[in-house]
Amino acid sequence: MQTTIDEKHKLEMALRETSDKRMYERYLAVLQHLEGRTIREIAKIIKRTEKTAGGYIHSYHEGGLEALALGHSPGKPHRLSDEQEKQLADTIATKRPVDVGIEAKYTWTLKLAILFVEREFGKTFTERGMSKLLHRLGFSRTKATYTLELADPEEQAAFKQETFPALKKSF
Repeated sequence: MQTTIDEKHKLEMALRETSDKRMYERYLAVLQHLEGRTIREIAKIIKRTEKTAGGYIHSYHEGGLEALALGHSPGKPHRLSDEQEKQLADTIATKRPVDVGIEAKYTWTLKLAILFVEREFGKTFTERGMSKLLHRLGFSRTKATYTLELADPEEQAAFKQETFPALKKSF
């Protein structure tokens, strides 16, 4: 019986000291169990499923308070393999859509990236999903700008010094 009193005391202390809502919930579930409540009652109290409440209690019995600590949640697995993500990143960074068979397109957009991934890898994405993927791969959204590679530098200088200032004055 002494062990239960010590366990309850430790849980009560942990409840008071934690500022994490999820840890509070876990401590509360175990404390309620030690006080004799059923898993069904505990689940109602903490507003979780019986499976979740039972999992907290099982973890506690297996490893004590430390076992209730939140582990790292890796999240949902990626849709594309690491190799496919690398291929997508390399393609977007080094090629234009027209270079990979997407007709009459010179800049990458989310829709074009989605089309490429669907065609190459058979995976579908929403625009938001593709945006998140490209952000994770190190890309950022920018507005396309064009430079005149074949423009004459002398004509550009003349435009900047003479034509453009004259146009500004006319407005």
